[in-house]
Amino acid sequence: MAPTLGFFLLLGLCGNSVSEEQPSTTETPGALNYELPPMQYETQDSYKTGPVGILYRMVHLFLYVVQPHAFPEEIFTKIIQKKIEPSIDYEKVVYYEMGIIICAFLGLLFVIFMPLVGYFFCMCRCCNKCGGEMHQRQKENGPSLRKCFAGSLLVICMIISIGIVFGFMANHQVRTRSKRTWRLADSNLKDLRTLLNGTPEQIHYILAQYNTTKDKAISDLNSINSLLGGRIHERLKPEVIPVLDEIKAIVTAIKETKEALENMKGSLDTLSSGSTQLNYSLTDVKNSIQRSLGDPLCLVHPVSETCNSIRKSLSQLDSNLDLTQLPPVDAELDSVNRVLKTDLEALVQKGYKSFNDIPERVQNQTVSIVADVKKALDSIGSDIDNVTKHIPIQDTLSYFTGYLNDTESYIHHNLPKIEEYDSYWWLVGLATCFLLTLTVVFYYLGLLCGVFGYDRHATPTSRGCVSNTGGVFLMVGVGLSFLFCWIFMIIVVLTFFIGTNMEKLICEPYANRKLFRVLDTPYLLNEDWEYYLSGMILKKPDIKLTFEQVYSDCRKNRGIYATLQLENHFNISEHLNIRDYTGSINNEFENMNVNIDNIILLDAAGKRNLQEFAACGIDRLDYATYLAQSGKSPVKVNLLSFAFDVEAKANHLPPGALRQSLKVNAQAIRMIHHQRVLPMEQSQRTLYQSVKILQRTSDDLMGRMNKILYSLDSAQTFITNNISSVVVEETKKYVKTIIGYFEHYLQWVKFSITEKLASCRPLATALDSAINVFLCSYIIDPLNLFWFGIGKATVFLLPALIFAVKLAKYYRRMDSEDVYDDPSRH
Repeated sequence: MAPTLGFFLLLGLCGNSVSEEQPSTTETPGALNYELPPMQYETQDSYKTGPVGILYRMVHLFLYVVQPHAFPEEIFTKIIQKKIEPSIDYEKVVYYEMGIIICAFLGLLFVIFMPLVGYFFCMCRCCNKCGGEMHQRQKENGPSLRKCFAGSLLVICMIISIGIVFGFMANHQVRTRSKRTWRLADSNLKDLRTLLNGTPEQIHYILAQYNTTKDKAISDLNSINSLLGGRIHERLKPEVIPVLDEIKAIVTAIKETKEALENMKGSLDTLSSGSTQLNYSLTDVKNSIQRSLGDPLCLVHPVSETCNSIRKSLSQLDSNLDLTQLPPVDAELDSVNRVLKTDLEALVQKGYKSFNDIPERVQNQTVSIVADVKKALDSIGSDIDNVTKHIPIQDTLSYFTGYLNDTESYIHHNLPKIEEYDSYWWLVGLATCFLLTLTVVFYYLGLLCGVFGYDRHATPTSRGCVSNTGGVFLMVGVGLSFLFCWIFMIIVVLTFFIGTNMEKLICEPYANRKLFRVLDTPYLLNEDWEYYLSGMILKKPDIKLTFEQVYSDCRKNRGIYATLQLENHFNISEHLNIRDYTGSINNEFENMNVNIDNIILLDAAGKRNLQEFAACGIDRLDYATYLAQSGKSPVKVNLLSFAFDVEAKANHLPPGALRQSLKVNAQAIRMIHHQRVLPMEQSQRTLYQSVKILQRTSDDLMGRMNKILYSLDSAQTFITNNISSVVVEETKKYVKTIIGYFEHYLQWVKFSITEKLASCRPLATALDSAINVFLCSYIIDPLNLFWFGIGKATVFLLPALIFAVKLAKYYRRMDSEDVYDDPSRH
């Protein structure tokens, strides 16, 4: 028990009752994710025995049959406390050990009686008794008995051989476990060194992450214009920007209205002058044609018909426009020009600038606050550094370093001795297996020679040399069995008693952790301490710190702080109180007063300008009349078609002055079209486009303007009444974000120190390696497999020698024999 307790204390020195959960990475502010650098360990968490594990499990099943009782926690506790009551507790011990005692008693009987039986059997044989007489009597069932004896002996020898194989396999595990033990010890020591050397690096990493957090906070402080001012701007933007955009669109509409009115006025002037000139030109050409048609040739048939046709069409050469229906737009244009005297666009841009300057105003008003907060952040880093230095993890690990050095020296000093003992064990096991093998080989040789050398036609006195040699081999095997089987049984009984109790009292209760519960019994290891570990580590024996809890936490890779409940020695939650550290930041931010009042979207002059534009009169124009006149042709007839028709009719006239005069007039009509009609059509198109623009702009102009002014007043009222609350809300969010970085960092620091820093899985692995692997898998399991195989082989030597003695009679050459009537029967 001393080595076992030593390993538990080793675990205790480096081993959580703090039920603090890890900060959620999904809620990490600003994507600040921290992760302690992992430590790489060599030793595997679990040990695999390989194919031989099947044999170990078979032995465990046999042990369960021999010893089915549960682990005697009460008796074990009393033994440690030395409070055994002879009259009661010894009975419980005997009851618990009943199966082992019975098996050991039977083994001792075997050890005692086998030499005696062998001695008397030898004396009996020397007196020609007990089959010693070299005379074989005739029996009718002799061949059947011989075959039965041979078959039974063969089966028994095969069973013995299996037991010997088990013994050799167990002995091989002894042979190779020295190297495995060295590797196991070195890997565990290396892992423990990794734990000790990696813990300062983890502490440095924890402290270094404060700089990362501080840099993120400083970055946000330097960007207060975009983060705080930008958020305030974004909160007000839905109310402000649409209104300013509408006013900006009105400014564009005013400019377009002025341009349209100017184009409309120009078009009307052009059409008026053009219409007058067109009328003059058309009148001149009509008079000229009339004079031409006064030629006497027009009285002669058939020229008269052509002249009459031309004379009738002259009525079409008239203007088609009635410009008197189109009033001038000078008054409207003057009104718009008066509106434009006020630079409404500059007023709107001033509103934009006043609103968009919010982030810059926020930054200018928080310069001193940001500087004070940065100073507070520097002081917080120094405080956290001081707290980390006072955490007792380093002291605990420093104490453990000395203990680890002593342990390493002890292991390196004593492992060579273990190798020496292993060599003795291996030699004894090898000799035992060899002697058993030699015995069973004689049985096999006896069977081989006897079966193949036996001649059923030969009489007992005339049996061949091979058959006789087989019988001799069998008797040699019998002699060896009597000579060594009791020695084998002594070895089996000793190893059985030791291995079975070690398996049932250490390995099995360690695997199901009942051994921990025994060690966790209050006042067990120290009569003055309720809980031994807490008394030894924390100097507070009333705190429930148990071996089982420490081992379980280390198996879960929890940190030494939580595992050993070091909060009872140094409460990290009190020294890393989040409010204490963030309070200084809060105090600095409480002095922050952001004033962004006096935001004017559009002043009174701008509003009057909008109202004047709404009353400029463009909504009262008769756009239908303008569109109707602009859509008409300037002349009732297409002058080009008319000229072409006159010229075609003139070509049918005989050559002369009339014909030539009409062609000249046709050409004049074409000139009128190009010089008068085409410019007027262009002016009509310009007029049409200008009218459409004005019509679109003036559509419900007063209603739209009233709506814009109402929206403007609403937006201005919203800013005036709510900007203070918006600033306060966004400032709180901004401060919460900054503080959130440090709250998350401090929570991570607490979690890392309590749960992750100096995680003690290597200690649980070392304990598993010492007990579960080295003691149980390397020593106890091969030991149990050895006695299981050798014991089985030794027990089956008893029936083997009986059948061998019986069978030898049928193979050996006899000195005398009965008279056989029919030798062929044998």
